[in-house]
Amino acid sequence: MSVLVILIALSVIVAGIFLIAFIWSVKKGQYDDDYTPSVRMLFDDNPKKSDDTIS
Repeated sequence: MSVLVILIALSVIVAGIFLIAFIWSVKKGQYDDDYTPSVRMLFDDNPKKSDDTIS
């Protein structure tokens, strides 16, 4: 039974560490731009210019 108490205490400590790391990363701006990286692959690096001109 004492092992169960130790494991619960250890898991609460680890969860607290992860919570502190998450709050720290949010304050540092890690999650500021969450839209651009998901659509960046849809854009061409260099847009092609059309040589065909209609006169």
